[in-house]
Amino acid sequence: MMTMQRFARKFETVPATTSWYLADLGEARGKQELFTRQAPQRLKALREHALIESAVSSNRIEGVEIDKSRIATVIFGKPLLRDRDEEEVQGYRQALSLIHEQGAGLPISEQTVLKLHSLARGHIWDAGKYKEKDSDIIENYPDGRSRVRFKTVPADQTPVFLREMLKLYSEIIRDHKIPPLVLLAAFNLDFLCIHPFRDGNGRISRLLFLLQTYHLGFEAGRYISLERLIEQHKERYYETLEQSSIGWHEGKHDPWPYINYLLFIIKTAYKEFEEHLGRVGTARGEKTELVLRAIDRFPGGFRVADIQKQCLGVSVDMIRRVLKNLRVKKQVECLGRGQTAQWRKAKKWELGST
Repeated sequence: MMTMQRFARKFETVPATTSWYLADLGEARGKQELFTRQAPQRLKALREHALIESAVSSNRIEGVEIDKSRIATVIFGKPLLRDRDEEEVQGYRQALSLIHEQGAGLPISEQTVLKLHSLARGHIWDAGKYKEKDSDIIENYPDGRSRVRFKTVPADQTPVFLREMLKLYSEIIRDHKIPPLVLLAAFNLDFLCIHPFRDGNGRISRLLFLLQTYHLGFEAGRYISLERLIEQHKERYYETLEQSSIGWHEGKHDPWPYINYLLFIIKTAYKEFEEHLGRVGTARGEKTELVLRAIDRFPGGFRVADIQKQCLGVSVDMIRRVLKNLRVKKQVECLGRGQTAQWRKAKKWELGST
């Protein structure tokens, strides 16, 4: 909670790098609705793939791995589980399902945190329970040496720290004085520094990260696995987390390396999302269907440029060909000439009959 306490007292100037990320993400969210209107079957496939990648990657970061041939069965089926690793992967999938199904309706609360931990940790004895003993973050080296990377909040203080962190988050997010994405990342950093559970803290932090992006209207994580991206940039994850946790207990830490890292993950997810849906239309008829659905949504007149804004990845030439065919069928009318000519749907217009 030390990061949010500091921000609540006096919010610092946002570094230039952070400002660039926030601007890019604002633009990405603006395009989000346009992309999610396209190709429902493609979106369904992306959701299912992201679910698998998230459950596997988030556990693999913590050294929990299952047989590749069993992944789909464990995640989507109801198999007899072979071992503890399969139980944890399936539990994480159940926690993901809760977030995907309830989304913005699932509050950032102590009950939610404990529920997610209970699901993700399966049937182990302390699932959904705070740690009972102090547990520092230890780094082990190949030669057998080890060191304390970070001293976490003592067990007897953990519930108090977590509740204060949740209270601060709720208050600050309502004030709108701090960019919500910055606050989200600060929350994530504080959660990991508190380290409220004996095991599973990293996984719960990633589940909360996904849930909070939904609350803020950033839904790329529904289609692109944020956990897989974190795994792919795991070294940077640990590096920035350590940089930002030095001096945390005293409130003298630098939170921006880790904040920027999480913003980078969200931005990368949107980049992948746009790349995937930018390829919509490779199948015959998909681009035509996108144009037809866009025309159907216009209540009155429209221009070619208006359609293009609604159909990302569809060329102007393709839009003109569709309009030309519709004009021949007397389903649309052109009210002028040139590139800025206005069009409108004719009385014969009916989307299902085109």
